[in-house]
Amino acid sequence: MSDLARRLGEHAPDLRGKLIEGQRLSDLVWFRVGGPAEALFSPQDEDDLAYFLARLPADVPVTTIGLGSNLLVRDGGLPGVTIRLGRAFAAIEPRPGCRIFAGAAAADRRVAIAAQEAGIGGFAFYFGVPGSIGGALRMNAGANGTETADRVVEVHGVDRAGRRRVFTRAEMGYSYRHSDAPDDVIFTGALFEGHAQDRDSIRAEMDEVARHRETTQPVKARTGGSTFKNPPGQSAWKLIDQAGLRGFSIGGAQVSEMHCNFLLNTGGATGAEIEALGEEIRARVRATSGVELEWEIKRIGVGA
Repeated sequence: MSDLARRLGEHAPDLRGKLIEGQRLSDLVWFRVGGPAEALFSPQDEDDLAYFLARLPADVPVTTIGLGSNLLVRDGGLPGVTIRLGRAFAAIEPRPGCRIFAGAAAADRRVAIAAQEAGIGGFAFYFGVPGSIGGALRMNAGANGTETADRVVEVHGVDRAGRRRVFTRAEMGYSYRHSDAPDDVIFTGALFEGHAQDRDSIRAEMDEVARHRETTQPVKARTGGSTFKNPPGQSAWKLIDQAGLRGFSIGGAQVSEMHCNFLLNTGGATGAEIEALGEEIRARVRATSGVELEWEIKRIGVGA
């Protein structure tokens, strides 16, 4: 490993957050695979993040990760600095007008619970979405007919130069599992708006979301969530099943028997095996249906 963490500390002597060299990213992502981060930075707060980015050399790559639920880290790890927001970015605050502010590190599930407790409807879908608000904002996460874009009022972040930015919903440029927000912006939180609703009825919606997820998805396995985006008018899992790939495996990586759009680390899989399995699925679906599946899981890092 390089001494990048030490050098970055010299560029930002008043840094208050934690800089770690060679952190194993397999400990931080749901798949439990992947190489180390050359340097991992966990800022103490938004001021600390802005200070760090403003002093970061322009030639150092930056990657942001959250809870690692929809992420595949390649076996060679991540060059440059990896930024992971911690507890200081996980606050959730209900506000007047059926609004709620959530930090980027807040788990989606916790936002759903906080909204329910405040009598704010429209967030039950987050109860079944793994990951954190930062990832939901970036990829317009959704479930059960509702997307992040349906609730966002404004999004807060810090760009590569250390400048604080605020984006309206329109400026986020949302579409299916995508946003047009600048890639160099690290989201720190967002303001959302729902509607007044009885707490008991919200709780019933959340229970139904949980029941559906537990009976149709391998929630207790080492997985990265939905692997491919649904093509227009079609379901990715059906196309994979029709290609005869239910239960198909490469090494320790396997297509879930329960839900074909989930890939599993059955134990000892490498990032390369999981990615190879995904590419084999894409090739066979292309051959059997003519449909080009698009990765929903974010793949980052370099090969071993």
